[in-house]
Amino acid sequence: MSVRNGVQLITYADRLGEGTISGLNTLLNQQFQGLFTGVHILPFYYPFDGEDAGFDPIDHTAVDSRLGNWEDVKQMGSSVNIMADLIVNHMSAQSDEFQDVLSRGTHSEYWPLFLTKGSIFNEDNASDIDKVFRPRPTPCFSDYTVGDNETVPFWTTFTSNQIDIDVESDLGQRYLTSILKAFTTSNIDLIRLDAAGYAIKRAGSSCFMLEETFAFIEDLSDRARKMDMQCLVEIHSHYETQIAIAERCDSVYDFALPPLVLHTLFSKNADALAHWLSISPRNCFTVLDTHDGIGIVDVGPSGDKAGLLTESQIDALVEGIHKNSKEQSKQATGAAASNVDLYQINCTYYDALGQDDYQYLLARAIQFFSPGIPQVYYGGFLAATNDMDLLAKTNVGRDINRPHLNTDYIERAMEKPVVKALVKLIKLRNQSPAFDGEFSVSLNEGYLTLRWEQGEETAQLTVNMANLEAYIDIEKNSVRSNISLSHLLSA
Repeated sequence: MSVRNGVQLITYADRLGEGTISGLNTLLNQQFQGLFTGVHILPFYYPFDGEDAGFDPIDHTAVDSRLGNWEDVKQMGSSVNIMADLIVNHMSAQSDEFQDVLSRGTHSEYWPLFLTKGSIFNEDNASDIDKVFRPRPTPCFSDYTVGDNETVPFWTTFTSNQIDIDVESDLGQRYLTSILKAFTTSNIDLIRLDAAGYAIKRAGSSCFMLEETFAFIEDLSDRARKMDMQCLVEIHSHYETQIAIAERCDSVYDFALPPLVLHTLFSKNADALAHWLSISPRNCFTVLDTHDGIGIVDVGPSGDKAGLLTESQIDALVEGIHKNSKEQSKQATGAAASNVDLYQINCTYYDALGQDDYQYLLARAIQFFSPGIPQVYYGGFLAATNDMDLLAKTNVGRDINRPHLNTDYIERAMEKPVVKALVKLIKLRNQSPAFDGEFSVSLNEGYLTLRWEQGEETAQLTVNMANLEAYIDIEKNSVRSNISLSHLLSA
């Protein structure tokens, strides 16, 4: 199925509604009918409830039976585009393959599948190891005892339960191919390449987004295209890196947009946002919130390269999130919670805006009018607030924005004025042909204008930066309409 230019939903199968894939399909056809042209189902492989919420699969080719099966996925894919995660960089330490390595050591047929310290570095490579870019404040390696009590440091970019794969080995290539085959027979249209930037390692480098990494992503994307699937590359990095990646793959995330929108609303200054939207990749997917935190590195400087925001602007942004969330984001970010990230603030987007319904709707309007296919996270769609109970239970920072929302919660949330207004905004985005046309952005005399044109069809968002009043102008089938965003919320 070709990828439609409409709003998509991001969700866990187990954390929304009935907690199954078939239950999610029922939601799409009933309560959410006509709203989402696609769904990114976050990891539904076995097990979906591992140490990293499914991103540490034991069997990447098996649907966890507690959620359903591949036929359920295939059925959903007959009516909407489905995006699934291909976890490129690692697999679970509990997998059969790694357990065989632990048991048999170098005699295991799977030994070449996994990366060890010795795979890349010599014993005297301490200075090279220091050059490795780290997404977490944990070591690059985790010691495991294999075979006859030999201690081996295995490469673990993220957690000690996520063992890095040698994607360049024959076994690594066969492993990735087995996942692609499972996808292509189950109506998967889009593949999110998770952690692909860390997949290729070379001594003496940062081991992140190397030239060889670009080549690997291009090759994997080409293989997927030959199987009628497209790849979306998930990389948190300097904005120039995102632009470079976009030129060499099917699509990328616009991870700079979420912090830039917050900065714009906090400061009532759209200079940085307007600049970014004038140069941002057009082959992108936009988000404000995801299962991860709100990215900061995506707008910050890198070495001697300036960022989209200055250090002082980033400091003000982070403090603004903490203030608006009543310091809840502080409890979920950095050293305050386990599974920490060095480049993200853990908080719902709704709380980052102080639960201000109007500013939240304005943020979504800016997202929907920005270049790219918009995705809305399930918690964000229902204007869920920070889940402090789940955070206290797990002490995993990201869980503040990974709530379990049952059917009763959904029914109540759909009656919230802000959710009703968001539903109208989603329908507007899906129904206007102008969004298939040309995009332009301008910032003149304090007014930010995002405009789409296709022939005589137009769609335009205008924001008065002095007071944040916003209006949407639509011309469709020679009929013009003007919509006040505040009226959309109160109607």
